[in-house]
Amino acid sequence: MGFFDRFSTRKDEPSPARPTASSEPSAGAPVVTGVKARLLAAREKLEAKDLPGAMAVYEEVLAGAGDRADVLVAISGDLGTHGHVEQIIELVAPRYVADRHGPATGLNLLQAYLAVRNADAAQHVLDILFALNRPELEERLHGFSNAIAELLVAEGEFAGTPAAGRGAGEPARIGLVTISKPVWFYGLEACADRLLPPKEGRLRRIAFAQLAQIGASMDEKVMRAAEDELGRLSRAIPLWFAETFYFSAAYAPAAAIGYRSGPSGPADNHLAVFNAEWSISNLRQLVETAGEGFDYIVTGALRSTAGDYEMVLRVWEVSSFRERKAFTARWSPGTADAALSRLHAEVRAYMEWSPSSAAFAYGVPAQPRAWLETLGASAGLFLAEKSILPTSCLRPVAEDLSAAAARAPQGEAASLAFLTLQARAAKLGLVAPSEVALARSPLVQEARRALG
Repeated sequence: MGFFDRFSTRKDEPSPARPTASSEPSAGAPVVTGVKARLLAAREKLEAKDLPGAMAVYEEVLAGAGDRADVLVAISGDLGTHGHVEQIIELVAPRYVADRHGPATGLNLLQAYLAVRNADAAQHVLDILFALNRPELEERLHGFSNAIAELLVAEGEFAGTPAAGRGAGEPARIGLVTISKPVWFYGLEACADRLLPPKEGRLRRIAFAQLAQIGASMDEKVMRAAEDELGRLSRAIPLWFAETFYFSAAYAPAAAIGYRSGPSGPADNHLAVFNAEWSISNLRQLVETAGEGFDYIVTGALRSTAGDYEMVLRVWEVSSFRERKAFTARWSPGTADAALSRLHAEVRAYMEWSPSSAAFAYGVPAQPRAWLETLGASAGLFLAEKSILPTSCLRPVAEDLSAAAARAPQGEAASLAFLTLQARAAKLGLVAPSEVALARSPLVQEARRALG
């Protein structure tokens, strides 16, 4: 089984010394002359060993034609042919959707993950390819399955033990915290019957997993630093969706947030970073760890390049561990609210979300990007309060509190989120602003009294 086997190879070319890749579009695929010319120009740069030049061309092509199957298979194939597997992961992984782009790009991406010895990510892509139910691929996919198994054995990768069961000096493990109610609610349990909708009957259980950060550094020093923008988004976005689905009569949601346990106990813990999308084995571990019979799990990935952002979300049906739907969004700082609102609406429509009645009327925020900052700050202080993380992992709390205070008058949810954020900061001995304007609401006043 050669690395990056071509689906079609020009007969006038000698066989290359290195393995080759699937770089030609499928027969009959539409080709736009301008795009094809740019792809040929990029290939020439690769042949001239000008990788930065080729990458610049690819970024240009992907900006306008990044959702085309022929473009993705050509880019992944040419990069693989010239040995640039990490760049396949960087450019193609965030854009690849199997039922839209077909198996050829998926095979190239799978082999790139194997080349960098990322077994989890390779397994994830393999599972997606098996789910396409393409009999002509089965023998080849089983070969990749064996390759992944060999890699796992070689790396000694086994299921981790809980942090509490480890001794000093043992390697760090990933732990998951599942948050089953809106993260800003914790601390307001005395107001639960006025804030939260009743949950009755047969509910659909859905988990929203922390997003992967494509291209993120896995260096221990980098991961121990305070969370950066993409890291916060990777946790805040699943919290936002879990919050939204809590305010639907049909769903019982949870958000799954990761942390990395240090060898010296909780004071040595830090926020987890996932640089590859969750695999099927990760999904199974979430189901087993949470002890809850989830019907759906939503995973995804984020990527940022020169101030532009891309995100993919995948809905998995747990009964078969099969991907049912993928959603994508792209935005710049100026278009973030519109893009995130559109994606949020698409997910709600696909999952048949409908609001439930409660004294607190939940509404989708008009400015989701700012709301994500509030949720990310709330999650960090929540984990610190529970002694899961040290405060050194968090951004400067005074900045988060000031920003949340400025947003507090915008509505009940913003005021409630500020109040619990402020109370949590006070418990941790951190500075909190005083005399903040809040939304005029009996629920907000009741929450203020409950928090003291």
